[in-house]
Amino acid sequence: MTTGTSQDVTFDAVGKLFRQGMREIHALRGCSLHIRPGEFFSLLGPSGTGKTTLLNLVAGFDRPDQGTVTVGGSPVRRPGPDRAVVFQAPTLYPWMSALDNVAAGLKHAGLSRSERRDRARAQLAEVGLTDAAARRPYQLSGGMQQRVGIARALAMRPSVLLMDEPFAALDAYVRQEVQRLVVALWQRHPVTTIFVTHSIEEALLLSTRVGIMSSGRVSDIYDVPFGYPRDVTDAEFNDLRREIMGRIEAGVHSEREASR
Repeated sequence: MTTGTSQDVTFDAVGKLFRQGMREIHALRGCSLHIRPGEFFSLLGPSGTGKTTLLNLVAGFDRPDQGTVTVGGSPVRRPGPDRAVVFQAPTLYPWMSALDNVAAGLKHAGLSRSERRDRARAQLAEVGLTDAAARRPYQLSGGMQQRVGIARALAMRPSVLLMDEPFAALDAYVRQEVQRLVVALWQRHPVTTIFVTHSIEEALLLSTRVGIMSSGRVSDIYDVPFGYPRDVTDAEFNDLRREIMGRIEAGVHSEREASR
């Protein structure tokens, strides 16, 4: 499997406002961020700080009210095959086999039906699901369904891979298994990856850099200096985890004080 040419992602003073009745919610406020081509960048922060909104703007599902979002220097105006998304729920077609679910994402890729199925088979093999190609989603475990979702996204050969808490619903063992798979895939094919999670440990296990979101902007960015695979019992790993936790807690406290 090969991916598209990895692209950088840039947010330049981006603002995004949502309205709920008479209430205005500023999901993003003057958010500026540069994600380098081919890096694995995770976003951390409490609920409501703008993580998913940021991801949706890169995907083209929504448009900013202020500022610009660019991928490879080009403004994002709509969804496109250069940006693939893996959601928390795999969103597979229940009436299709795993193979057909992966191939379905390639309908607009200019490939013949046989080419789409060949690529889907190769992608399923890379996520360890060759023997499950004929199964429908209800015949797959949660972890296997998420692997199909990952295979479908990567089969598009994206320049940017967007992952919105994709392992949140998995049990601890399966989550670790799929985390290792994602790192292995990224190491072989370093597509620019933006990964949203609430787990500091998960972010540090996977990422080259970690950003903390607070009040609708990325307030802090940490380089993750460890090689792969990473050891969660390592003293330096846990020092960085505690530092990030302290920074998140400080941000939450600051927001509460400001809202009083």
